[in-house]
Amino acid sequence: MNKLSHINEKGEANMVDVSAKPDQTREAIATGFITLTAETLEQVKANSLKKGDVLSTARIAGIQGAKKTSDLIPLCHPLQLTKVDVSFEVKEDGIQATALSKCIGKTGVEMEALSAVSIALLTIYDMCKAVDKTMVMKDITLLKKTKE
Repeated sequence: MNKLSHINEKGEANMVDVSAKPDQTREAIATGFITLTAETLEQVKANSLKKGDVLSTARIAGIQGAKKTSDLIPLCHPLQLTKVDVSFEVKEDGIQATALSKCIGKTGVEMEALSAVSIALLTIYDMCKAVDKTMVMKDITLLKKTKE
């Protein structure tokens, strides 16, 4: 079994020392889904919800979420992100969110991609909650993680 990298020899949580690692171009892609009723989807597509443009707001929120990851997750390293992209695909029963995060650094950006997707979905939830009480966020997962 692999040893947990965030646990020291005393069994205490700690931040991993990545200072000896080389800078590399790192990229991660994550996805997640939120179920919505057909009526809610129509309002999102028509941009007719009282709170405004759901997908544009969720895109910006996802980008902000990626940028704040180290503030939200205690042992994450603050990263200088070079790219965050959040996109949406409206499907028959909801919205698929996909986020890409990228940096040149010593540690991966998967938590930033996962944070971006999570915050984007939470924003959709917040903006639609007045008209849809059945929403479910699910299947938040990392699709790809690379370093070069």
